[in-house]
Amino acid sequence: MNFASVRMITDNVDRLVEFYENVTGVSAERPAPVFAEFVLPSCTLAIGHTQTTQLFGADSAVGAHNRTVILEFRVADVEAEYVRLKAVVEDWVKEPTTMPWGNRSMLFRDPDGNLLNFFQPVTEDAMKRFSGRS
Repeated sequence: MNFASVRMITDNVDRLVEFYENVTGVSAERPAPVFAEFVLPSCTLAIGHTQTTQLFGADSAVGAHNRTVILEFRVADVEAEYVRLKAVVEDWVKEPTTMPWGNRSMLFRDPDGNLLNFFQPVTEDAMKRFSGRS
């Protein structure tokens, strides 16, 4: 089994696509106006319009209502990403901070309120945990 993607549902695909293109530096693939994918080496981040959820069942997902999932991106330099994203991100939750488990993390929200964590392993134990992972 392979983990294939995370899909977020929104009422404004174009707004989220623009945000994630700025945040990830990757251009979205747009196979349909109501759907976009960011294909990253480790996973795919998909964005679907609320109209697409009808294909899964009425009210199967509701856009901009998530407060339980954190999208996490391992980066090479959290401090550099913080400087780069200061002009892009409007809702900062936590500036770069070293967490008790050894990652240097910064947390912020996308335009729909989804929480993102950009992190960098900085302690020896944290670096060991991530060695060999893509």
